[in-house]
Amino acid sequence: MSLDENPSSGNAERRDFALPVPLPAPAEGVALWWCELVAPPARMQVLESWLSEAEVARADRFGMPALRDRYVVGRASLRGILGEVLGMAAREVPIVRGERGRPQLGTVSAPDFNVSHTAGVALIGVTRGARIGVDIERIDRAINVPGIARKFLTGAERRVLADLEPDAARKRVLSLWTCKEAMSKATGDALSAPFGALDVALEPGPDRASPLAPRLCAGPAPYEPSRWTLHRAAVPDDYTATVALWRR
Repeated sequence: MSLDENPSSGNAERRDFALPVPLPAPAEGVALWWCELVAPPARMQVLESWLSEAEVARADRFGMPALRDRYVVGRASLRGILGEVLGMAAREVPIVRGERGRPQLGTVSAPDFNVSHTAGVALIGVTRGARIGVDIERIDRAINVPGIARKFLTGAERRVLADLEPDAARKRVLSLWTCKEAMSKATGDALSAPFGALDVALEPGPDRASPLAPRLCAGPAPYEPSRWTLHRAAVPDDYTATVALWRR
């Protein structure tokens, strides 16, 4: 879906800043975009005009201008993408708070969407017929591997870590975290999700260059494996990201 050539959706002015970049679809019916959360100062007023009053008020609560600008660019990018999907101007997209405060579209038979941010970039996912959650992390992020493992990983996941070198263990924990966080964002549970009971396997791909493929092996309701698929997102090598699809 092009976001810079459709004046009917009100997004023609997007040509003047870093456009969201479509990523390869991780599964049928899923669309992903990679967004750099930067824009020239001259464009910020235009982007801000796409936001709702509540979104502008939220932007104004950020204490640092750089954080405010990232939020504005990210939200405007999301609105531009959803406006293209719905065939309407970005500023008219009806984003509302649904169950447990999870953002959703306030239209009948609307697609589902989710967003994840880290280090000045965002990953946006859109699909129909399922709930979607996405999560992205920088692969070089320093974390407390033993502490996270004790609190958020299952016994099976911890046993795999025991055989790995420290850096490989750190990267595996980050990958597992994106899987569990993406699922928690699909349900709206966020950090109240039972992370320690969600057992995720990272399985080898078809060749050595392929990233490990995630699979939910066990989990309590509503995290029954039969209702979930997990997919790696084709993000730049400095990042790891997961897309979770929940078919209720």
